[in-house]
Amino acid sequence: MELRKLNFVAILAIALVTGLQADTQVSSDVVKTDIPGIKNFSSLSDSSGFAGPLVGFGGATDPSAIPQLKEKGFKTIVSLRLSTEEGIDVEASRHAAQAAGMNYVHLPLDPPNATPDDIGRLMDALGDRANQPVYIHCGSATRVAAVWMIGRVTEDGWEYDKAREEAEAIALKPNEAINFASSYLSER
Repeated sequence: MELRKLNFVAILAIALVTGLQADTQVSSDVVKTDIPGIKNFSSLSDSSGFAGPLVGFGGATDPSAIPQLKEKGFKTIVSLRLSTEEGIDVEASRHAAQAAGMNYVHLPLDPPNATPDDIGRLMDALGDRANQPVYIHCGSATRVAAVWMIGRVTEDGWEYDKAREEAEAIALKPNEAINFASSYLSER
């Protein structure tokens, strides 16, 4: 009996350690990875989309995490965070990006007040080959997922349900992302 208990504990420990070290694939292509200083990081590689073959998504991103983004191959950071959000320091983030040899684009997005021009500027920044590979973030990756879903439908010509599934895998609050994207798409 004691041997069974030890075997179970050993197997559980191995599973936990292995699980903590591995990336987690949450949809057909979206991979979640724990990166210290980044809330809810995920990425797509081998993407055939408008934003290039490698795209990263995240929530609140501490400037100390920016060198890790450079190591992962990202060239540009696009921030959707409002300057007034708790915990954001736009200038510190911009400085950290420049110090890492990266571009930093601040395009704050306030969903209740978002305009088609706001979305257009985001699509332009993400689609600009000079910015790619691009990492896009907000507070929780919820606005990011909404913008990504809009881009998949409007720029890549994806079906709504396929784009929604990918957005759900990216967002920390998928219902909010889907609601915003759906509302925007239905009004255009």
